[in-house]
Amino acid sequence: MQQTFHEANRDLIVNVAGKLLHRDEAGVSPFDSVVQGGDAVWEGLRVYGGRIFRLARHLQRLRHSAQALAFAEIPDDQAIRLEIRRTLEANGMHDDVHIRLTLTRGVKITSGMDPRLNRSGPTLIVLAEHKPPVYGSEPIRLVTSSVRRFPPDCLDPKIHHANLLQSILAKIEANAAGVDDALMLDQRGFVAETNATHVFVVADGGVSTSHTHACPEGVTRDVVLSICREHDIPHDVRDFSLAELYRADEAFCTGTMGELVPIAEVDGRRIGRGECGPVTATLRARFREVVEREAEEI
Repeated sequence: MQQTFHEANRDLIVNVAGKLLHRDEAGVSPFDSVVQGGDAVWEGLRVYGGRIFRLARHLQRLRHSAQALAFAEIPDDQAIRLEIRRTLEANGMHDDVHIRLTLTRGVKITSGMDPRLNRSGPTLIVLAEHKPPVYGSEPIRLVTSSVRRFPPDCLDPKIHHANLLQSILAKIEANAAGVDDALMLDQRGFVAETNATHVFVVADGGVSTSHTHACPEGVTRDVVLSICREHDIPHDVRDFSLAELYRADEAFCTGTMGELVPIAEVDGRRIGRGECGPVTATLRARFREVVEREAEEI
């Protein structure tokens, strides 16, 4: 799976620190913390019919991540909502839109990693693009990466930070293998997530996903678990191994960028029938119902 350029994005207006600029003119200072050390937090949002799904939850996770990194200043939700609305209006965007929301620690007075060098900030960046769900509707193929996900005592995955080198290295391996994405294990060898999404397995009608010991607290992941509770679908959160994934009846990934997408193959092994299974299909339909019901006016 390779994303291609969307012609509608040629003249995007990007919001950097409240300034609305053409994509070719927008930029951040070389002294900004995101340039100096990837010192920033981020969220991905999707716009459905002029509404954003689970915006409050995404903003909460952004705030929690910024607090964990001891940002001196964090804009309130109302201020962020305003900048999102200004950006969408400037681009005339209404549907099938992905927003990359980034909050950096701000601009330093000189280069260096010490947060005490930050004398202005934070910097809020709102990048909205015309972009359908990244995987489409077809099942995807994965390969297990050699790169392991960190546990909390190395770098807590509950901090949704912008330093994505682990994921990028895993994605490079997936590209080299000619598959869509990389499956990533934790340091004990259990499935954590992919380089971009959470992983679910289905066996004997029951749905399982991994703990968040070595992966973020996914917003779409939480929606799927709540759907299972609401509709009495057997489910649990537990450690599971590659062997359990290989022999699963179905498997799928979840994320804001791709919603719910079935997994056809892992490491050259077909999962189930290699297609979207009945449980996955049901959950995808229920997910769309939740989006329709709960997406927030912006």
